[in-house]
Amino acid sequence: MSPAASPAVRDRLRIAIQKSGRLSEPARALLASAGLSWRESRDRLFCYGESLPVDLLLVRDDDIPGLIADGVCDLGIVGRNVLAEQAGEREAAGLPVVFREWRALGFGGCRLSIAVPDGWDWQGPAQLAGKRIATSYPNLLRAWLRAQAIEADIVVLNGSVEIAPRLGQADLICDLVSSGATLAANQLKPVLDILHSEAVLAGPVTPFVDARAELAELLLRRMDGVLRIRDSKLLLFQAPREALPQVLQLLPDAEPPTVCPVEGGETLALQALCHGVMTWQRLEELKRAGARGLMVLPVERVLA
Repeated sequence: MSPAASPAVRDRLRIAIQKSGRLSEPARALLASAGLSWRESRDRLFCYGESLPVDLLLVRDDDIPGLIADGVCDLGIVGRNVLAEQAGEREAAGLPVVFREWRALGFGGCRLSIAVPDGWDWQGPAQLAGKRIATSYPNLLRAWLRAQAIEADIVVLNGSVEIAPRLGQADLICDLVSSGATLAANQLKPVLDILHSEAVLAGPVTPFVDARAELAELLLRRMDGVLRIRDSKLLLFQAPREALPQVLQLLPDAEPPTVCPVEGGETLALQALCHGVMTWQRLEELKRAGARGLMVLPVERVLA
């Protein structure tokens, strides 16, 4: 692992994303929603930005933090678990951590969990002392064990961690958990989460000092707008003035609504940007509170 490379001066922004895997398509969709479009190269490993000078590198997710550290790419969309593990690896090697999480992106959620055989009577972390724990995340596990003042043996595996107890390689495991189905299939149960992970936008600790600074700011502003309205709807309706307090109580996840008097001022027309799921039940509750003419509209973009 090399120290951080001196940042080259560039007038195009380069973003690394997973070539294939569970973060690949959501990452592309997010960037496309932010107004980016590309032309793919023949090898499909590089995409030249057309709508903005923002290019994509399609790589393995494990390579993304290192590419940021080496200055090969400027930003990356990667799992928090990968970013944090490689930060710990750099610290263990005496290298500076030159990348950081810029934004949580709200997809690809999972947990790094301690999982034990089904037959264990789990009493708490103290049971881990002296045990063999198989994992692909030794740095994260080591840091957690140190914080808990627990001494245990870490067995590093690059794959198939969940079968390690059955093969006699370990007593328990520390691995990523989404639904828990893989653990259940291997007679394991999660008992403790040590990290909550999701896709994040990662970038350098040191700010850009060339044209990339403005591009990164523009991209962040657009991505924030996309993330802000995910699952959001614009709600339009009318209500009697006296019903306004009760109606607003039913919209705790809405931004301050626009309120306009109509019909001599006794009736109000309202529009509100609601960030929660707008179910039929919520609409029916609003109607019972006095709202009428309820309309729910999709929201494509918001620029604050």
